[in-house]
Formats: sequence, structure tokens, C-alpha cells
Amino acid sequence: MHAMVQDLRYAVRQLRKSPGFTFTAIVSLALGIGATTAVFSVIYGILLDPYPYVNNDRMVHLGLVNSAGQRNGFGLTAGQWQELRKSPVVEDSFIADGWSLTVTGKDVPEDVEAGFFSSNSFNFFGVPAYLGRGLLPSDAIDGQDPSPVVVLSYKFWKRYYNGDPAVVGRTMQMVHKDYAIIGVAAQRFTWFDADVYVPQKVTQDREHAFDCEVRLKPGVTHAAADAALQTMMEQFQKETPNHFPTGSFKVNVRGLNDDFLEQLGGTLSLLFAAVALLLLIGCGNVSILLLARGTARQHEFAIRSAIGAGRRRMISQLLTESLLLSLTGAALGVLLAYVSLAKIVAWLPNGSFPHEAAIHINVPVLCFSVAVAILTGVLFGLWPALQLSRPEVSQVMQSSTRKVAGSVQGRRTLSTLIGGQIALTLLMLTGAGAALEGFLKLMNTRLGYDPHNIMSVGIPVHENTFKTWEERSNYFEHLREKVAAVPGVEIAGISTNATPPDNGNNTKFEIVGKPTTEEHPGRLNFVSPEYFPALRITLSQGRIWDDAENRRAAKLVVVNESFVRKYFSGGDALGQLIRVPAQDNPPFNLLAPGAKDAGDFATLRVVGVIEDKRDDGLRKPIQPEAFVPYTLFMRMWTQILVKTKVPPLTLLHEIQKQIVSVNADQQTAGDVQDLEHWIMGTTEYQQGNLISWLFGSFAVLALALAAVGLYSVVAYSVVQRTNEFGIRMALGAQRGHVLKIVFYSILVSVGGGVIAGLVLALALNKVVAQWAEGSSRDPLMLVGATLVLSGVAAVACAIPARRASRVDPMVALRYE
Repeated sequence: MHAMVQDLRYAVRQLRKSPGFTFTAIVSLALGIGATTAVFSVIYGILLDPYPYVNNDRMVHLGLVNSAGQRNGFGLTAGQWQELRKSPVVEDSFIADGWSLTVTGKDVPEDVEAGFFSSNSFNFFGVPAYLGRGLLPSDAIDGQDPSPVVVLSYKFWKRYYNGDPAVVGRTMQMVHKDYAIIGVAAQRFTWFDADVYVPQKVTQDREHAFDCEVRLKPGVTHAAADAALQTMMEQFQKETPNHFPTGSFKVNVRGLNDDFLEQLGGTLSLLFAAVALLLLIGCGNVSILLLARGTARQHEFAIRSAIGAGRRRMISQLLTESLLLSLTGAALGVLLAYVSLAKIVAWLPNGSFPHEAAIHINVPVLCFSVAVAILTGVLFGLWPALQLSRPEVSQVMQSSTRKVAGSVQGRRTLSTLIGGQIALTLLMLTGAGAALEGFLKLMNTRLGYDPHNIMSVGIPVHENTFKTWEERSNYFEHLREKVAAVPGVEIAGISTNATPPDNGNNTKFEIVGKPTTEEHPGRLNFVSPEYFPALRITLSQGRIWDDAENRRAAKLVVVNESFVRKYFSGGDALGQLIRVPAQDNPPFNLLAPGAKDAGDFATLRVVGVIEDKRDDGLRKPIQPEAFVPYTLFMRMWTQILVKTKVPPLTLLHEIQKQIVSVNADQQTAGDVQDLEHWIMGTTEYQQGNLISWLFGSFAVLALALAAVGLYSVVAYSVVQRTNEFGIRMALGAQRGHVLKIVFYSILVSVGGGVIAGLVLALALNKVVAQWAEGSSRDPLMLVGATLVLSGVAAVACAIPARRASRVDPMVALRYE
């Protein structure tokens, strides 16, 4: 213990004697450890501890996979859910539905996202309420109207009630009905991202379908659950075909986090690899500094060895110094991670990670940082310690420090470290270049529509209102006309499900005249004729239906060019007939009178063809797409696309007032955005933005660290060879000759590192391209990265080289 304290005191004295070295080493480590800690915080929050729910590892989403491998949603009636709960593989299950309610008291109704949960849901999750209590089975007895009670979400409680703890027991009015507030959900309870949770009425109604979540019994695998539930789901499909996709399917249960792992897992892996490289470069930097600094300490270690200090004792002393540096760097790194973490979380793609995840610096993250600090302390300190703890005593005692420092072994070690650092830095630069290249391509993707000055305003219809087709179609058209009349509005059109860039329902079409056994998948959109000019979509053939045809729900269809190319080999689609599924499900979905033919299909005539536009995100291939009058099939929800002459959100309040003038209880959906920001909020865009910015930032840091390391070793080399340069200049050498000597001394290291970096970049191209959507093999990008790195290396070498070329020969000859 005494030796450890002695080593620590001596290490502090040594580091205080070299403030430049100490500052550079600590900052190098702080950047690497800080970036690693920040990214690990995200990984821990999203992948290792995403949910607060009890036994969440056994909770699964139910899904169906069709013959094409596509995952389809479905719904269960309350009666089917009760049967599901009796399955031998199911421990418990609950049903849920989501809809928008309104809170009155302002000039326009305030939208409230409500989660209608079966009364066993809070027991299912096992998360205690933050205040009061959650829903209980007594709040909703089967077959009876549920109690008028509500549980507030934590965020809604903070926003609407300012976090007032006395809110429990008060009354809240939604859609003119009083609800008793019985509790506030836990902070991390965010299922459905609902604002409020109310009990769902459970009846034997076969029209209403619910989302169903399941917790499997202990020991039941996902494969076993799939097999056990297959027959049951096939029977449910026969009972309620409207709630299931058509055709055959396979049951596929998924863990709560499986979808998020697919979306973000690769990105996080790539970023963690990037920060690991940055940390390695930082460690290499400190190793270079320690070895170069060891030049001046060779005499010291030789004397200590000569008077009896053992090698183990000297290694212990050197490791103490490196650990002190690493722990100090870790402390500063955690501070940097704390500052930068919020920015990284803000860059994460919306919807790509569980909103229950608590991403912050916590005890496991701090333990990780300490472990990294200790590991890096040993990693960057051990090799220099082994090198410096074996001084050739006789040689040192008989020669000057500067000569020993120039030993072949020392130069070889430094050369290897510098080459490795240069290689990793070039790999980072090429990766950042590939990420930026992919993001720029994404930003310049041809959309096929104009998103400027347009927004989508959601219109949720309350239950038990506008229950007939005529009432609902007149209501939607009246709202559209009112919105179109607002000053500053250029065009207003209905878009039930067609807001790009991800729009339409996946549907299987039948082409009249072709065998019905052939599958013709595509996307079906329900819109008004104003939809096309609002988005400035180009019509290439035929026409769009008019207002009169829209009002009477004419059985017409407009398709895109991809639809024509894929399903009409002759290229002439006008006048052709296609059939689409037409399943009636009142009051939730209403078919126009006469829309349905025999066999639950609607036969539509193609009257127009539009140019392709993005309909499945920003990167995926464009799918065959069809557009029909929205009046053919109306839901309890629609959207009004509003094209404006001014920034659209500036007109939102006036639009809401016009909607309220038609129906005082009609709210608009929350979080209205203009289409340009909607696109920037897509997973592809945000993922590209995240990778390009973070990878670019890490590459710049790596470049700076490499430059500092290179500068340090050249500077120490110049100091070491000052006497030599003095002799050369005294014998007539010119400054240019000295400059060449300095540059040539580092040329092999830098050149070898560049070659190794290029090989790594080419070898790892597939890995980088998979997540960065760019190519590390782009010749221009490779040349650019190489030139940038070479330029920075040249500057880092030029400063000490210039100093060496200006040394006074007389001063140099007397230098010790």
C-alpha cells in the first residue's frame, strides 16, 4: 500500500512537471472515452434496459407473415381475446385500442390521444403508478359499461396539469363526459404514446377489433408459440375475415425490442465501432506521447536500475502514471458524454427506439466508463512501460540521452504506433465520407411531388358520430371546403391514407382478364381530386376524376407508371379494369352504396396514369400504386392536405377555428408538421443524418488526435536530434536538407499507415455501405480522404521541421 501511494505521488509530480504532455494526453483520452461513454449510454438504454415492465422478455407482439414474407397486422374481437388467454402457451394478455378524444375549455378543442385498455392491462405490465393507481379489473366488468375513470400519462400530467400532485381525485371532461382521475402512470410507462388511459368496454361485438399483446409462459419459445397459436388464428380468420389479411399466413410472434433492433441495431453497432476506433486512436496517441517523452527519461530509468530498482517496480510506476491519466481522462470524458448525450438522443430517428427507454448517464454506464479507463490505462501504458523498464544501463551511462533515444527499437515502436494511428484515422475518414455521400444522395432523392408549403391536418371522427356513408362524405367535404376558404390556403384536398413519402395500404389487386391466381401486390390510396395538384404530381396519361365523380364515389382509379410497367405489358392501361378488396366494417369503415361487387371486391376502371413518386420511404424501390376516390371507402379518420402560399403552420390555428365552426367538438390531430419536416423526420433521413454527423465528428476528432500524435513524435525527435542537426549545419548542410531529413524520418510511418488504411477501407466497404448507404470504394472519396490526411500530417510535421531547420549551429553543438 505504501508503494502504491508513493507511486501515485511521484506520478502526480511527473505529470505536473510536463503540463503540455499531461493536457494533451488527458484530452486525447477524454475525447475517446467521452464518445464511447455517450454511445454506450444509448446502447444500454435501447438494447440492454429498454422497458420497465415486469417479465418484458416474455412479452411479445403478435404478427402474421404472408406468403411473400411481409408482416401484416390484424385485430381480435374481445371474445377471441378471451379465448386466446386460455391458450396453454399464454400466461396473460390484454387488448388495447387507440383513439383521439378532446378536452374542451379553449377556443378550439384540444386533441388528447387516448389508450383504451382492458382493465387487466396495468396488472399485465406490473409497473406501479407514479401517483394514485392504475386500471383495475373492477373498473370494467365484461358486458357492462366501464367506470368513468382515467389514468394520466406522466408527460400529459406534466404538460396539462403542471405536475400538480393533487390532481388525483379531480374530474376531467373529455367529449362532454366526466372522468375521475385515479392516477398518474409511471414516467417510463408510455405504451401507445397515449396521453390518457381509460378502461375498454369488453363485449361480444364481432365488428370491433383490438390490438392484442401477449406474455408467454416461462420456458415457451417464440417458435413454440407460433406453432401453438397457428390453428387458433386460422380459426379466428374464418370467423372475422374483415379483421385479417387475405390469403394464407404464418403466425410470427416478436419480442418487444426485435423491430427496434432491426431498425437501429446496425446503426448503433457502426457508431460503437467508430467510437472504439476513436478510443484506440486516443490510446495510440498517448502511447506515442509516453514513448516520445520516455526519451528524456532514459537516463532516469537507467540510474534507477543501476541503484537496484527492479523492472517490476518501474513498470508499476509507469502504469500508475498511465492509469492516473486514463482515470482523469475518464472523468472529463463522462462530463463530455453528459453534455453531448442529449444531442445524440435528439438525432436518433423518431420511432426507431422504445419511448420507454431511459437514455442517460447511470450507474452501469459509469461502471462501464471506469472499466474502459482502467483497460485503456493498461492498454496504452503497458507497452511503453515494457520498453522503458529495460534500459541498457552501460550504454546510457556512457552516452548522452539523445543517442539512446534514437535506438532502432525505439524508432520501430514509434513507427508502428504512428502507422496504426494513421491507418485507423484514414478508415474513419473514408467511413465518414461514405456516410456523408449516402446522406447527400438521400437529400437529393427525386420525390415525384413537391413538399414545399404543404401540411397534413388529421381529422379523427368521434365514435357514434357520422355513422352513415352519406353523413360522413358530406361532413368531410364540408370540412375540406371550409379549410380551402381560409385566406392564404391555395388548395385543400382529402388524403385518407396517402400522405407521402410512406403512403397507401398494401393490397393485392386483381387484373380483369388475367388469372385470379396471379398475385398483383401494390398500394391503394383514397384521395380527393385536389390531392394531385396540391402535391404537384404530374399526370402522364388520361385524366383525374372530377368533383362530381368524387361525390358519387365513381368506381374509377388512377395508377402510377410502375403499376403500368409491371401489370400491363403493352403499356396501355387506360380503360383497363382492376378489382380491389372492398370489405365493409361499419361504423369504423364505410363503403359507398353499390361499390362492392360479388366476392367482396370493387371493380374499377383506369382513367389516368401519373408519374412515379416516392410511396415507400426514401430509399426503397417505388411500388405499384393506385388512387381511388376517398368516398369509396371512408374511415373514422381522414387527413386534409393543405397547400398554402405562406409557411403552413402559421395558418394552423385559423384552420382549426374553421373546422370548429363546422363542428364544435371536432379537434385536429396533435403534432401537425409541414411535409418537408415530416420527410426530415423519417427513419431513413434521421438515420442518415445521425450517422453522417456523428461519424463525421468522430473522424474530425480522430484526425486531430493523429495530428497531435504525429506532431508530438516529430517534435520529440527534433529535440533528440538537435545536436546532430547542429553538426550537419556547421558542416554546410542547408535548411532544406534538414527539412528533408525530418520529413523522411516520418515518411515510412505515414505512407505505411495510408496504405494500410486504404486496404482496411476497401476490405470493410460492405460493412460501411450497409449502414452508411455510401461506398468506401468511391475513388474520389478515397483520394480526397488520403489528401486530407496527408495534408494534416504534412502540417503536423512541418512545424517542428521548420524549427529544426532554424536551429543555431553553435547553440545546437552545446545542446544537452
